[in-house]
Amino acid sequence: MSSPFDALCGPGGPLRPEPTDAAEFNGLMSSGEARLADAKKLQNSLPSRFDLAYNAAHALCLAALRRAGYRSSRRYIVFQVLPLTLGLGPEVWRVLDRAHNVRNRSEYEGDLSVDERLLASVIEACERVASALRARPRQ
Repeated sequence: MSSPFDALCGPGGPLRPEPTDAAEFNGLMSSGEARLADAKKLQNSLPSRFDLAYNAAHALCLAALRRAGYRSSRRYIVFQVLPLTLGLGPEVWRVLDRAHNVRNRSEYEGDLSVDERLLASVIEACERVASALRARPRQ
């Protein structure tokens, strides 16, 4: 029986199967949860809080993908496969996909168009990812 991930694997595909590594998973979870906690600290600047929230989301979404037994060759894919890895819908992955685009404009063009509303949405989406990860047994 094929997995829904199989369509994303193969030559040119963004995913490849790779056995889950418990130490890697635990490290990604710890990194994501620590960054999420720091993203909520109001004494940090808005750009710093956004970086922390975005990177927390990436670490947690990557943990979900690694737990499913896959690795991505493209950074944004970890957000787009959330329906497959954690059963989370577009209300979560679209926020994180938007954050990815904002992050790229900041990193490569110096345009950081982030505001408190986007940051709050990213933190909320990240919390939903963390909660879904904690609620699911290891595969």
